Amino acid sequence: MSREIDYGNLMHSAMRGLIRTVLQDVSDNGLPGNHHFFITFDTDHPDVEIADWLSDRYPGEMTVVMQHWFDNLTVEEDGFAVTLNFGDSPEPLYIPYDAIRTFVDPSVEFGLRFESAEEEAEGYAPETDDEEAESEEAPAEAKKDADVVSLDSFRK
Repeated sequence: MSREIDYGNLMHSAMRGLIRTVLQDVSDNGLPGNHHFFITFDTDHPDVEIADWLSDRYPGEMTVVMQHWFDNLTVEEDGFAVTLNFGDSPEPLYIPYDAIRTFVDPSVEFGLRFESAEEEAEGYAPETDDEEAESEEAPAEAKKDADVVSLDSFRK
């Protein structure tokens, strides 16, 4: 029986560890400078916890912005919890790391995209929904695009 090293899953695990480390630093010290995050996640993931009206409004995928106003950021081993403001309505969310599809910090043009093996094999790039959920106080210019780095482009 031959055994192979699953570099794809190891890479995803390392990238999710990076997100966990960044969020823990933000939880401990706040967001430095102009840093802010666009986090797109799978709303159908069984461990995602969001209000029913949010899952109805964003079936399948949702993008949240952590910038000016967020509260109760709690970073755990498998995911994080945060309260965000949706139209003057604070809502608690729980997002497991393995539900995250993209993590972008446009202030430094940094981004991560998580693709499944099927998506990689088919060359699939998920379509983005123009309608993004964000903290009400996030300025419109925060929606500028950032380059999302797919580590697959560096493989030989």
